[in-house]
Parts: sequence; structure tokens; C-alpha cells
Amino acid sequence: MPFSLKNELQKLADPEKAKFLAGFFKTGKGQYGEGDIFLGINVPLQRRVAKRHPDLTLPELKELLLSRVHEHRLVALLILVEKYKRADLQVKKEIYRFYLENSASVDNWDLVDLSAPNIPGDYLLERDRKILYVLAKSDNLWHRRIAILSTFAFIRQNQFDDTLGISEILLNDTQDLIHKAVGWMLREVGKRDQKRLETFLKRHYKKMPRTMLRYAIERFDEEKRRWYLKT
Repeated sequence: MPFSLKNELQKLADPEKAKFLAGFFKTGKGQYGEGDIFLGINVPLQRRVAKRHPDLTLPELKELLLSRVHEHRLVALLILVEKYKRADLQVKKEIYRFYLENSASVDNWDLVDLSAPNIPGDYLLERDRKILYVLAKSDNLWHRRIAILSTFAFIRQNQFDDTLGISEILLNDTQDLIHKAVGWMLREVGKRDQKRLETFLKRHYKKMPRTMLRYAIERFDEEKRRWYLKT
């Protein structure tokens, strides 16, 4: 039950670490994590708690996802990812739909990054991916990050078209968290096919935000990095 899980987390709370995390995840007024509450629990400990509650139902997980406590939402997503991995096709579909219906609660970068490749990304590997292009054009920062991070699942299968297509949509995004996410995914493409990445970069690098570009070319040799950054 969520009540039992919440009690476990509360016993692990660390006020000093909570204070640090509140600053790290930008919870101040007007910042991207405004209103988020931290207990101050590291991720390995949260994973242990999640493993003790594998049978929470989707309604119970929704209750956790609606909490303003960051660790409640993170543990709910950890459980959801594991349920998805173990599920048959019909239940995977149900979890995928549940994830999208509750995506408003996936509202910080760590929550997106641990879940988007593993649920929507995995589910869409063999399916139509139009929903990701819809999310990429959303006014919601986290929906846009879900869109690009979901493509990590495709990159791992050497499928790069959607990463590059969504990156193109997000080239003019104003949010640093999107610049970093897009640059990261472009770098992952380059690990597997540097020629494909450079073809994309030569079309777009002059207008890319510098953070995005720096992330994308991180694994290039120094001379090539300098060339992209100075021209």
C-alpha cells in the first residue's frame, strides 16, 4: 500500500540532504522545480524501497505520482518501469497509456530520464511514433524532454531518424534542460554513427544553442570540437 511505502521513505528522510536537493533541482519560486518537496533520499535507497513494493496497482501508483514529494513520484516510476519490463504485451500497452495520462507528474529531469526511454520509448519501438512529435511541440518543458529522451530506446537499436527529427524541432527551444537533453541524445547517435551526426550538425550547428552543441560534440577529437565551436 502507498501508506506503507510512504512510511518507509519517511524513515529514510535526511533533512540536510533534502535542503541540498531542493537547491539542486531548482525548487525556488519561478524555477523549473518550483513546489517540489524533497525528503533527501538517494536513488539507490529509493530503488531498494521500490523493490519491496512490486505489486502496487496502477491506482496506487497514481496516488504516489500525485504527491508533491519528489521521492514518492520517483519510487512510483521505478516500480512502474519494473512492472512494464515484466508485463505481457497487453499490460505493457496499459502501462504506456497510464504513463502518458499521468505525464504531468513526470515533472523533473530525473523523473523523465529514468522512465521515458523505458516505457514510451520501448513501447514505440515497433509502433507509430507521432505522439513524440506532438510532445516535442508541447508548451510543457517535461513533455518536450519526454519526447527526446524516449528516442534513447530507438538509438540503442541503431534507429536515428526520430532522434534527429525531434532534435530539429527542438533546435530553437529556450530551455537549457532541453538543450542538454538534445545534445546528449545527439552525442549518443554519434557514438554509433558519427557520420550521421556530422551530417546533421553541418546543417544546424551554426544555429544550435552552445550547450546543445557542446554536448553533441563532446566525444569528437579536440581539433574537430574547436572547429565546430569557433565557426
